[in-house]
Amino acid sequence: MEDEARPTHVLAGQVAQLERLDASLIERLRHEALTAPASWKAEYGDYQSGGWWTTSLMNASGDAGDVRIGDCTARSTTLLQHMPVTAGLLADLGLSYMWVRLARLEANAFLWEHRDYDELDQVERHRLHIPLHTNSSAFLVTGGTKVHMAGGRIWRLTPTYAHGVCNLLGPDRIHLIADVYADEAYDRLAGCADAPVSAERLPTATDAVLTERFAAARRLADLGYIDAAEQLLLRLFYCVALPEGTVYDLIADLHTGRGDAESCRRWTVAKSKLLAFAAP
Repeated sequence: MEDEARPTHVLAGQVAQLERLDASLIERLRHEALTAPASWKAEYGDYQSGGWWTTSLMNASGDAGDVRIGDCTARSTTLLQHMPVTAGLLADLGLSYMWVRLARLEANAFLWEHRDYDELDQVERHRLHIPLHTNSSAFLVTGGTKVHMAGGRIWRLTPTYAHGVCNLLGPDRIHLIADVYADEAYDRLAGCADAPVSAERLPTATDAVLTERFAAARRLADLGYIDAAEQLLLRLFYCVALPEGTVYDLIADLHTGRGDAESCRRWTVAKSKLLAFAAP
């Protein structure tokens, strides 16, 4: 049985707490996020269950509805002009921004296991999160470890590691997310990194657990509830520690067992895309 402890230095390479922020500042940032005239967009549909929405504060075009991130020298969008406290914080941090956005994850919503940045230029960049509105049932999973990004800090996520996010019960989880290029300002901010104290190692998946979940998914699929069967397997990622990509392999096996070669192929391709593997 794998040791349930998660080495702190290993986890710190994937997710870490950085600078503390004043509670009154967080409250003003939250107020702006909840009241600004945001045009929320659903994007990256292959990566999510539904219920994940974004709107841009800084990007290449200045259009808040432009939410598919890419390399650029970011400029303020029209939405950020309605958010002076947020704009002031971003200016004070003095970072080299690639993209800045608000991300909202509804209750019972999931971002499936994936990696980010593979489609971008191969330069050093980092992702910063500032939780503005959250709850204890909203958490990140990376490396078989569950982390609730609590408010009051700037967090750093290294999204080139496989990871996923869920919000089980609600209310909505709203984060300010900034993708930034490495420079001296980022190095100063990252210099105070601490491993998250709320990290919890997920239990290791046993053969019995996987067999039971797979059988339940097969029953749903045989009744015609294909999407529900797939989601039942996808959600395993948030319950137990699994080797990378296991949930996608299980879904492919499910369709193979049902004689659906096309669906098997589709999920094999999805695994390669979401986890940035070489095409099969």
